[in-house]
Amino acid sequence: MGPIMHTGRMGGPAARGASAPRDPCGLRDPRGLRDPRGLRDPRGLRDPRGLRGDAPLLDAWLKFTEQAHAGSLTLMSVPGHKQRQDLSGAVVAGDVPLYGGLATIKHADALLAQAQRRAAALWGADWCRFSVAGSTHGNQALALAVGAPGDEVVVTRMLHRSLLAGLVLAGLRPVWVRPEVDPRSGMPTAVAVDTVRAALAAHPNARAVFLGDPSYAGAVGDLAGHAAAAHDAGVPLIVDAAWAAHFGFHPDLPLHALAAGADAMVTSAHKALPAHTQAALVLARTGRLDPSRLDRAFEATNTTSPAGTIMASIDAARALLARDGRDLSARLLRVVAAAKDRLRAVPGLGVLDGPWVEPTKLVVLLAGTGAHGHAVEADLIETGMPVEMADRDTVVPIMTLADDEATVSRFTTALIAAVERHRSAPRRPAPSVAWTVTPRPACSPREAFFAPHETVKADAAPGRVSAEIIAPYPPGVPVLAPGEIVTGDLLDGLRAVLAHGGRVAYAADPTLATIQVLRS
Repeated sequence: MGPIMHTGRMGGPAARGASAPRDPCGLRDPRGLRDPRGLRDPRGLRDPRGLRGDAPLLDAWLKFTEQAHAGSLTLMSVPGHKQRQDLSGAVVAGDVPLYGGLATIKHADALLAQAQRRAAALWGADWCRFSVAGSTHGNQALALAVGAPGDEVVVTRMLHRSLLAGLVLAGLRPVWVRPEVDPRSGMPTAVAVDTVRAALAAHPNARAVFLGDPSYAGAVGDLAGHAAAAHDAGVPLIVDAAWAAHFGFHPDLPLHALAAGADAMVTSAHKALPAHTQAALVLARTGRLDPSRLDRAFEATNTTSPAGTIMASIDAARALLARDGRDLSARLLRVVAAAKDRLRAVPGLGVLDGPWVEPTKLVVLLAGTGAHGHAVEADLIETGMPVEMADRDTVVPIMTLADDEATVSRFTTALIAAVERHRSAPRRPAPSVAWTVTPRPACSPREAFFAPHETVKADAAPGRVSAEIIAPYPPGVPVLAPGEIVTGDLLDGLRAVLAHGGRVAYAADPTLATIQVLRS
């Protein structure tokens, strides 16, 4: 949105006497919203698909921002920028709170509930909440909802660190289950149903099963089988479906987790859908989960000042899926399939594919070309095409409902050119330590989190118990978790990440010269 000229009731012309900032290309107001007569929007970009009639939060956001642009608001509530852009600049454009913005502080919850009911109906849930803190918040809320401190839960080791933090908050003890690694690509497949059944049989007091589906690398599992295994054991299946907000809206896509039988799922609207960063949904069926406990768990880690703009974008994305999800998903499936075909034709280049890979995920396999993923990534960034992830052997771009034939064609052209510039002798793929770690727990994550710790040189750490989370990022899958024994093999794997130009996250010392361990 363009700058607001504050006249009349908005407090007088902004920065009177100062020269206007140069904007020769009109990029401060690219959608033509700044108009002295008020609300002219010649290209209809404020609501390009006419979604506001089915999206109450979006409608409220549009009404508020229309008033702000018309200069008809004199705000005596937060946020502190008061819709002015002559102070901190255009970075605050479009920022509208839920409370006192989309609706009055007294009535905003009723408006939000309308939108959440529509989302629950679309996904077949009977409980839904919008989160402005991403799937991170959803994972932590669901961990708080299922048990009591000391209870066991079966958890995939391919978990995101946010779920691990949820285990710490809730005091749950993880029973880890791991997928197999595909030898051709070095990437993890899905966790097998028999693996989960065995874990539940060995831990009959477990309170829930937590899986990530699809995985960061796009592996999809037999969620219906997992749901049956969990329900046979009398526990709920909870799925981190952060990357799967588009699932279930086209017959060639997998079912979403609830449709496959899961009891709860968290999904990131901002990952696969055209929603604001941090936008996520938490959805549940409450036959095996207590709705009041879900409410308390969600609110325990929720902000009391939610961004209405983020929530309105969730509402808009939901309305878009409900009306156009099948057509947009068809386009996404088509352009990703075309990209895979084109990349497979390049000598040595591969793509992750098969019945266990979700069809809109593009994982590019570089080992056969000899090109290093970080060098390819650097070229793509220089071209203005940053990707989600790159390591030595893979490049992972994210393609969403917003992509079309033109954008994907440009990307594949740039990717192939970068691979050719860095082509070298073919090599065997080396699985990331994030996919191959075998954890050795010594105590629960919560016990380790609160225990006294000390910092030691890394070479002295093997055999000691880690006090911290350490993970290559991306993907953010922990190699070491609080309460697990440090081994030389794990350190070697983490050092290899650094040697290949990767990043090690969450460690107090990201160089891994030292590690924090529990005090002896």
